[in-house]
Amino acid sequence: MSTMQETASQLADDTIKIMEQSGDDRLHFEVADLLGKSSQTLEEAYLTEVRVRMAGKAARAFLHKKAKALVDAKTPKA
Repeated sequence: MSTMQETASQLADDTIKIMEQSGDDRLHFEVADLLGKSSQTLEEAYLTEVRVRMAGKAARAFLHKKAKALVDAKTPKA
């Protein structure tokens, strides 16, 4: 992995952790703006890393909800 990819990945991880703890769902845009002022390439790599993580999180939540619904549907009612 290149230095740029490693940096983008680490920044994305750190940003998402802070977003989850703070509830600030726009923080990644602020970080991207800061990055873009000195490196548009790093900004794009960072935004891609953030999008991938956020999409994966949303997909996992969706699948968890579907799996729970299947289990609930198969559980006999008392």
